[in-house]
Amino acid sequence: MFRLQGSKVLAVDVTGDAVKAKNGSMVAYDGQMAFKKLSGGGEGLRGMVTRRLTGEQMTVMEVRGQGTCWFADRASEINLVQLQGDTLYVESSNLLATDAGLRTGTTFTGLRGASQGNGLFTTTVEGHGQAAITSDGPAVVLRVSPQYPLSVDPGAYVAHQGNLRQSFQSGVTFRTFLGEGGGEAFRIRFEGDGLVYVQPSERNTIAGDV
Repeated sequence: MFRLQGSKVLAVDVTGDAVKAKNGSMVAYDGQMAFKKLSGGGEGLRGMVTRRLTGEQMTVMEVRGQGTCWFADRASEINLVQLQGDTLYVESSNLLATDAGLRTGTTFTGLRGASQGNGLFTTTVEGHGQAAITSDGPAVVLRVSPQYPLSVDPGAYVAHQGNLRQSFQSGVTFRTFLGEGGGEAFRIRFEGDGLVYVQPSERNTIAGDV
């Protein structure tokens, strides 16, 4: 259903089931399509309440019909993720589209969300199906195993999946290791067994030198 045309355009063959995508990300379509703007990235009252409390912004549209839609987001690189009943945790700004077999919601993430200015919640995608996530530059998928935990710069973090535990360290930055000031005052440590998606570029954060 989802396929890439190049690295920056997502083609979705729609055959009646609904596809959810970031509002404004469609660049072309053929066939007969119907579009509906949804109230947010999460489903149900709980999703609406958490977005209102945290300021998490994710405007989504639903696409139904017969034909093909093409999606893109500011020439960002697009990465396809196949879910088999597991959960993908992704920054709302990096989620481009999900197919009809997946449910979206929000989950509490603590300091990492606060350090990035995206609220204390992040977006979850779960079920069986495909999701498309974006990254600033080609994403790198890093394996985390019990023997090899992983530390990630919060500005480079995009998403993760698998049986992973997160912890957050403040006052310790990659730039501190190099004797430089500035940069994010947090790093994310992942332990367990799973995958972490990182981008070769740092988004702006509000943590600064906290």
